Amino acid sequence: MTHPAIAAGLKDCRRAFWSVAVFSGFVNLLMLAGPLYMLQVYDRVLSSRSVPTLVALTVFVVGAYAFQGALDLVRSRVVMRAASLLDKHLEGSVHSAVLRLANQGGSAQNALQPVRDLDQIRAFLTGTGPLAIVDLPWMPVFLGICFLVHPWLGVTALAGGIVLLALTFLAERLSRAPGRDLGQHVGQRAAAVEADRRNSESVAAMGMEPALTERWTAANRRYLGVLGRASDITGTLGSISKVFRLLLQSAVLGVGAYLVIQGQLSAGAMVASSIMMGRALAPIETLIANWRAFEGARQSIRRLSAVLARMTPTARPTELPKPSMHFQAEDLTVMAPGGKAPIVKDVKFILKAGEALGIVGPSGTGKTSLVRVLLGIWPAARGAVRFDGGKIDQWTPASLGQSIGFVSQNVDLFDGTIAENISRMAVKPDSEAILEAAREAGAHEMILRLPAGYDTPIGEGGAVLSGGQRQRIALARALYGKPFLLVLDEAGSNLDSEGENALLAAVKSAKARGAVVIMVAHRPSALAHCDKVMLLANGAQQAYGPREETLRKILAPAAPPASPALKVVRDATAGADR
Repeated sequence: MTHPAIAAGLKDCRRAFWSVAVFSGFVNLLMLAGPLYMLQVYDRVLSSRSVPTLVALTVFVVGAYAFQGALDLVRSRVVMRAASLLDKHLEGSVHSAVLRLANQGGSAQNALQPVRDLDQIRAFLTGTGPLAIVDLPWMPVFLGICFLVHPWLGVTALAGGIVLLALTFLAERLSRAPGRDLGQHVGQRAAAVEADRRNSESVAAMGMEPALTERWTAANRRYLGVLGRASDITGTLGSISKVFRLLLQSAVLGVGAYLVIQGQLSAGAMVASSIMMGRALAPIETLIANWRAFEGARQSIRRLSAVLARMTPTARPTELPKPSMHFQAEDLTVMAPGGKAPIVKDVKFILKAGEALGIVGPSGTGKTSLVRVLLGIWPAARGAVRFDGGKIDQWTPASLGQSIGFVSQNVDLFDGTIAENISRMAVKPDSEAILEAAREAGAHEMILRLPAGYDTPIGEGGAVLSGGQRQRIALARALYGKPFLLVLDEAGSNLDSEGENALLAAVKSAKARGAVVIMVAHRPSALAHCDKVMLLANGAQQAYGPREETLRKILAPAAPPASPALKVVRDATAGADR
């Protein structure tokens, strides 16, 4: 079933294509100028040897072709505008779908597929395929004219049209499976190249290029194999249809010549009928040549509809005020999207405004996965996350996001200036809020020392900054707008002592203004300003409570097992101790 957003976009496109159909009607009528010119030249000009008649006919046909060219230009521009209407309906939804698919832990191929699908649909709409579709209804008109000239010419052209239509349906049937496989291999190939590009430094440092080249070559050859099969089908049927149409034109000429010999047709009518028959069957040949694009667009619509149906919320929740009192995890069970086994279960805590929680535990115990659920990136498998008593899904992500600050393990900055990154890439950033967030993060002086200060471009992913600088900028971004919930997932991993002191000062400042802070950390020193500590281990919450008390339980060495009392065994006969 087509998603409503796609259906609305295609409906607007269809409205625009009605005007294209009107222009196509005039274009096809003007196509008659060529056959009529041939008919008059052969039957009137050559027999009468009238130069003025030839000049008049030539001026008429030149004007008709010029008008046809202008209408063709307008028609192509309308088609382009129609395709842009689809983009306007879907561009926001497709971007949101990419982000949500990426958050579900899928591959880059799956995350970027909605963009490729939209590009595929647009490419088809702006190609020659849709124009052939609107030209197709004029096929009976040209065939009818052939019948009016002479029934045998009409029968010959009609038989050829039936054969070409049969080739079109055969192309649809044979290209369906290769077209579906081609879409999958295109995504795999693109994902492999993107992964290699993203990790290019590790590839160069550790000599991984030969192995990765071999892997990509294998993926590329699989893609080329599927592409070859799809191209062979459309190419073979396209060549057959082209050859058959040329043969059909010759057949019409042959039948016409016979009728001329029999005195039933003029030479001009014979040539004109051949031209009209070629024009009548040209849309079918174009459709065969574009069938792979049509099949790809159809599959893209299906895939995109399925993705948007999963991603689009059923209803917009009633807007709630910004949270300000407490944050709660209620019997949470964490499971990765699509997973079957829980990663963490039975997590429960409540934090009041101004309190901080430290989450500790061995690597691989699900701390980051828990953070994803607490932030609403992943849905809870069981239980609920609540702000001021309301479940997290009672806010829209955009409105709740203004009350959340987050620094992840892998800092993710955008290609832009430092100010743009701190302001969360806002279209109209608040300069005062940017400076305030940077000062609270202890990054203001560091930023001023950069070449252009806050307006310094940082490159893709913050390439021009060090790891510690990126983490300080990410902390400032998290503090932008004074969020109620501040989540720091090992935010001090790349910081020096100065940076770690700035981080702790930021936590203290956030608590003082009434924020709730959650810190995932390995070092006890990072928990200095935490009021409570939670231990995650063996897939569950093992300890939770006040910081000092919980840390004593966690860090206390296990008591050694009591040694059994030694027994003295006396040999009854020898009287010696054993």
